[in-house]
Amino acid sequence: MNREGETAKHVNLVTRDSSTETIRDLSRVLVVGKSPINRVVVSKIVERSGLRPISEPPDIAAKTLRILVPGAIVLDGGPDNKDCDNLMAGIETLRRASGKSLPPVILLSNKNGTPESLGLANVIDVVVAKPITPERLQPVIDRLISR
Repeated sequence: MNREGETAKHVNLVTRDSSTETIRDLSRVLVVGKSPINRVVVSKIVERSGLRPISEPPDIAAKTLRILVPGAIVLDGGPDNKDCDNLMAGIETLRRASGKSLPPVILLSNKNGTPESLGLANVIDVVVAKPITPERLQPVIDRLISR
């Protein structure tokens, strides 16, 4: 396993603290939401960008983030943008530890706005308004992954 450089093709181990080793896989995108249908739609869009989705409900995603740092995270906020609130502290910790606000996070929202206007600027990079379509979401994923 190559621990030196990071590319979308390589998996790297990252040490968060003295007792936890985490896998960083930049080719993975964690797709989180309560709706299995929305997770499937978003996963298909992620695949069109040449990335590998990991589709999970919020409670399972919290456990996944303890062992895997994905290349990006897509959160489906649900009807009130609260469906993934239990993940925000963990995501904020990951982003602070990276020193670069990584991994990038996209919020799928029923409300138009910016991360700042929704009060999520320290955790969310981009808000994409629903309905979820490839024309809206794929360019955002491509832009965030390439930075």
